Amino acid sequence: MRVGLFTDTYFPQISGVATSIKTLKTELEKLGHEVFIFTTTEKTIRVDEDPTIIRLPSVPFVAFSERRVVYSGLSSAYKIAKEHHLDIIHTQTEFSVGIFGWMIAKELGIPVVHTYHTHYEDYVHYIAKGRLIRPGMVKYFVRNFLRDCDGVICPSRIVLNILNSYNVKIPKRIIPTGIELEQYKRPEITTEDTEDLRQKLGIAPHETMLLSLSRISYEKNIQAILRALPFVLVQNPNVKCVIVGDGPYLSDLMSLVAQLGLNNHVIFTGMVAQEQTAYYYKAADFLVSASTSETQGLTYTESLASGTPIIAQRNSYLQDILNYPMLGYLYDSSDQLAEAIVTAIAETPPMTKECLEQKLYELSAERFGLSVYELYVDAIISKNYQVNTSPFAIDGKKKYTHIKIMRNTFGVPSMVVKTTAQTSVKVLRTPKRFVDRVRNLSLRDTDADK
Repeated sequence: MRVGLFTDTYFPQISGVATSIKTLKTELEKLGHEVFIFTTTEKTIRVDEDPTIIRLPSVPFVAFSERRVVYSGLSSAYKIAKEHHLDIIHTQTEFSVGIFGWMIAKELGIPVVHTYHTHYEDYVHYIAKGRLIRPGMVKYFVRNFLRDCDGVICPSRIVLNILNSYNVKIPKRIIPTGIELEQYKRPEITTEDTEDLRQKLGIAPHETMLLSLSRISYEKNIQAILRALPFVLVQNPNVKCVIVGDGPYLSDLMSLVAQLGLNNHVIFTGMVAQEQTAYYYKAADFLVSASTSETQGLTYTESLASGTPIIAQRNSYLQDILNYPMLGYLYDSSDQLAEAIVTAIAETPPMTKECLEQKLYELSAERFGLSVYELYVDAIISKNYQVNTSPFAIDGKKKYTHIKIMRNTFGVPSMVVKTTAQTSVKVLRTPKRFVDRVRNLSLRDTDADK
């Protein structure tokens, strides 16, 4: 099978989405499939050394400069997809590159499936401070993007519930993102290694190390952990919190630590290389999170793969994976966080090997890759059935009318461009260029069929 993954974010950008896509590519290739990633350029990367990674011209997104939006490259992406005879396209974003993927799939007459990664209601404040796009508008955008997809992957029950609430009608399947277990099991990391790291961080053997590891942004709610710490320290003074990562909210958190008088109990490390994060997971006694914006949260599964339990706010995803007390402790609201930390430290039983091994298989990248492949097969079979039974099928090949493609496609780009109205002149011109290019591609293919 030949698969095209279309994403706005990929390495060297660091994010859960980028990690998920890399994992999927690796697992599909292990199964013998060909995988091509269509993504954005970077400041220092215009052409990737890996020929299976196709980078399209892009500029920084106006309200979120760490992420990028493409402004051209549709015809090039179409040619590459056609030359490689893609069997299916899997979009990983509802924006620029995802729209390209949707359009190309429709032109090639192949199925397109989508993974819904992000709960956008928690992020609209980044765009014109929430004045341009309101949370209530998100469901219309998402529903419009997904309406003609052949299926959508929900990484958790949370996402399934969100899409059901948006009245999304297409087939939905829960497939949690797996992780490369070997990156976190890491038997070569010894007790001496973790003790050495704790010593460098200034954490004594008798002290409890809480770990926060994520992009440092407002919606991750690390501030709630810091505000809970003074109450924790009253009951258990031997607790320290290590905050790993970087992001736009870092200086605010540092100010909050000083304001709360927690300088002796909170350690900021800055960014840590991906291959080094396993040391921090293994050195910690608990991963702690107060985020309510996660649709799944790869740090949770990475922590469990490292053998470290979790303290986090309850949601349906965490209830599904933390099905034994030894795996972690869940609380219901922010005002319960301090007590949850104290209780978890006192009452969490040690992990058993049997329980951990079973959980690790459930979280494995291998299982993830197989599950996504099964979805691809189902989508292709379903697509072929629809084509062969359609009244518009000619000799087993579905003929798309240009009018229908234009009508269905360009409602979405116009919405995207409106949300990025101040990004650049190039982005503002995108819808017209989309129309011209797809029309030319369509006409060229029609002439070839005559």
